Amino acid sequence: METLFVVLIGAVAAVLSNRNIAVFNDGLRPIVSEHIEGRLKRRELGLTAFAMSFGLVIGFGIPFTLSASIILIHSILLGTDIIGMLTPKNKWGTPVAALIGALYGWGLIAGLEGFVKLFDHLPVNFLTPLGEVGTPVVVTFMAFPALAVAMQFGIKKGVLTFIVSALVRQLAVWMNTSEFLKIGDNVVTLNQEGMALIIGMIFLFTYAMKEKAADGASIDLASVFSDKVKSIKKNVAFFMIIGGLIAGATNLLLMAGDPISLNLLAEGKQTDAGIAAAARAIGFIPLVASTAIATGVYSPVGFTLVFVVGLFSPNVWLAVIIGAIIIFGEVMLLSYIARFLDKYPGVRNSGESIRNAMTKLLEVALLIGGANASNMIAPGFGFFFIAGFYLLNEVAGRPIVRMAVGPLGAIAVGIIANILVALGIMVIPQ
Repeated sequence: METLFVVLIGAVAAVLSNRNIAVFNDGLRPIVSEHIEGRLKRRELGLTAFAMSFGLVIGFGIPFTLSASIILIHSILLGTDIIGMLTPKNKWGTPVAALIGALYGWGLIAGLEGFVKLFDHLPVNFLTPLGEVGTPVVVTFMAFPALAVAMQFGIKKGVLTFIVSALVRQLAVWMNTSEFLKIGDNVVTLNQEGMALIIGMIFLFTYAMKEKAADGASIDLASVFSDKVKSIKKNVAFFMIIGGLIAGATNLLLMAGDPISLNLLAEGKQTDAGIAAAARAIGFIPLVASTAIATGVYSPVGFTLVFVVGLFSPNVWLAVIIGAIIIFGEVMLLSYIARFLDKYPGVRNSGESIRNAMTKLLEVALLIGGANASNMIAPGFGFFFIAGFYLLNEVAGRPIVRMAVGPLGAIAVGIIANILVALGIMVIPQ
């Protein structure tokens, strides 16, 4: 059943991409819209999708998937974006896209099991240290609202948000250690990072809702893009199918929607993973909604609330049903969301700030995590390699995105360490 879920997700997502209905890569949606309106040829669209997504699959999705033995959704949906765009949009191209997408999904889950078994036979099994790549991400994630506030509303407000978030985190730590909160004889344990994250998001949206549009600058998104919203609503059945499948697969702990919840799941913290996924979903609603409304192209995961449904549902079949209902509700509410974003332009603009803040935070956290993992694999050499790898990549004009340097560097150190140990050149302390 687990394999079937992933295979079906791969097939349906590839069809949605092939038919220009939905793509996972946020940056690809405006480009798909250009193709729909006849300003971009299919071949150019496919090559653009490959250029934008392939590096993220190899350098971002796959390393996280390997480190936790849980599929990061980027691994599969960025791949199906490429598959759908590279296959022709005709009566035989769409079934071919579905078939290749299904095989790709099967390959991911089958290959994952094979990789895990392979590591047991290596001279240096670096699968466990590789899990350290994501450790800093979980802790540092609580800082992203403060960074988003600083980027959009100024450094003073960003610093204030950061200080209050940090104080709330430490207050939660104190309350946990002192067993301050009790219900009867049961001690209530607060997630300190989650509490800091919630406070940061409150600050962010409070500032955003106070920001008013300049005179004459307001755009009636709901009316200007009404045809595009209608085209999304027309395909709501497809979104319900893939939304239900993704919620079910998440409930089975097969996949996660972001590195933070993935690492929490790997540590067995499902509730904390759900809280992190909810915070991310709330933050991304303005970005996903505005790009969907403006382009007529949706995301196969919608506002990412399907991951929250999967993590909090008591069983897989309930997750499938609720996931389908949730994504149906999202699509039907798009016009109302457009009007809300018109009323509060600061909230609409915060989508881009949130995305940029998350990207910058992940770049730093993953570099630290990659360095720690590398040094666990090969003490001393690991730090040396990651530092050199990062600096040379910067000098070369960043052919590898910063976010991928830490995970890719850790994998490279693991491979090099195995080669050197096999040749007798390196001895790894036990």
